[in-house]
Amino acid sequence: MIRPILTQLALFVAPFAAYAAFLWATRAGVFHPASWPLATVAWLSVSATILVAGSFVLLASFSGVPAGSAYVPAHMENGRLVPGQAR
Repeated sequence: MIRPILTQLALFVAPFAAYAAFLWATRAGVFHPASWPLATVAWLSVSATILVAGSFVLLASFSGVPAGSAYVPAHMENGRLVPGQAR
């Protein structure tokens, strides 16, 4: 469960990190408040939210089991634990 959370967090932080790298490359002062105006932070937040929402859509569309399949929970067969699976 931690991997999807870290993936979404990384996608949200990516625009801010790219802007910070841009500021660092142009020697504009990454930690100076004037380098982070409210309009820029708002655009970075919007783009980060779009990245996260897009990744949710892609994750829902291209992962998981095929439509119409049924989940068979984990069970015991002949004294062996058979893991759950979709059929």
